[in-house]
Amino acid sequence: MSANGAPPLVEVRNVKKYFPIRKGVLGREVARVHAVDDVTFAVQEGETLGLVGESGCGKSTLGRTIVRLYEPTAGEVIFQGRDISKLGTRALRPLRKQMQMVFQDPYASLNPRKRVGSIIGTPLKIHGVAKSERRKRVQELLETVGLSPEHYNRFPHEFSGGQRQRIGVARALALNPKLIVADEPVSALDVSIQSQMLNLLDDLQNELDLTYIFIAHDLGVVRHVSNRIAVMYLGKLVELASGDDLYERPIMPYTEALLSAVPIPDPDLSAKRERIVLEGDVPSPINPPSGCRFHPRCRYMTSICQEVEPPLTDYGNGHLAACHHPLNVDKETLARVQVSKRHTPETADETAKPQEPGAETARPIP
Repeated sequence: MSANGAPPLVEVRNVKKYFPIRKGVLGREVARVHAVDDVTFAVQEGETLGLVGESGCGKSTLGRTIVRLYEPTAGEVIFQGRDISKLGTRALRPLRKQMQMVFQDPYASLNPRKRVGSIIGTPLKIHGVAKSERRKRVQELLETVGLSPEHYNRFPHEFSGGQRQRIGVARALALNPKLIVADEPVSALDVSIQSQMLNLLDDLQNELDLTYIFIAHDLGVVRHVSNRIAVMYLGKLVELASGDDLYERPIMPYTEALLSAVPIPDPDLSAKRERIVLEGDVPSPINPPSGCRFHPRCRYMTSICQEVEPPLTDYGNGHLAACHHPLNVDKETLARVQVSKRHTPETADETAKPQEPGAETARPIP
């Protein structure tokens, strides 16, 4: 529930998505890739939730699972109060109108053999919109995203990267959805074009009352568009907070490291800031580390981090973080915090509430 008592538009409950690794003639499963591992959060109608993390952390997989391009291995995806995680293809079709996705690569996500009118009009055709209405609707959508109706008969190769991404946005808007999952929609674009695309998404949200799940690895971009930000690491949700709170008071050391990489336009402030370099590779999602998954790269790591998975703890104002040695928190605050049982994964120890602030036990990364 939101502060005003309204139910969330979409709620993710203990969602897992594993990809089997098979070998042999019979295709026997020998291991699993833990792409998304027991993630819980909710998104209110009209809100933008930013989903950030390194490449390979599972954020894109989670986005595709939410809109049911992937079937979850376990857990529930609740959309408008209805569990859609186990619905079949036929039952999902009416819901496709309400949930759409903008893909990362504007070059690969558009069929090069089809004209723009056909690309944007295909969702309308599938859902029974009359042919006489489709052309008019497609031309309206092209104008909505800042393109000309005259582009109706052009092919994708005749457009720039930014224009192609606008076509992808128009396709997502065709059926008047309530939820759009934007999977790194600006990462393949030039910086100048990125700002145009972000402003377009912001204007469309205000005009059409859209709800976004905005996936990105650039925290500077995410801060510009998001009300709340969720940080993922190796398939786990490790921190969730409002945008301002996360940037001003990161609690999870992984979030601190991500924020230290965001460029600052002031050269004096940039020179004074500590740049935290995470050494070593991200552990394999096939065989993730025990305890806290970030501990092999964390400069605050102690023995408990290797042995016990930390619960997601509520530090106030909806700021959740999973860490045994939280940052920017004093001992008095730690004495008052509570474990969020609703968000904590099953494998985490709910009794392992953090006791010591991380800043007091800092050590170099080996």
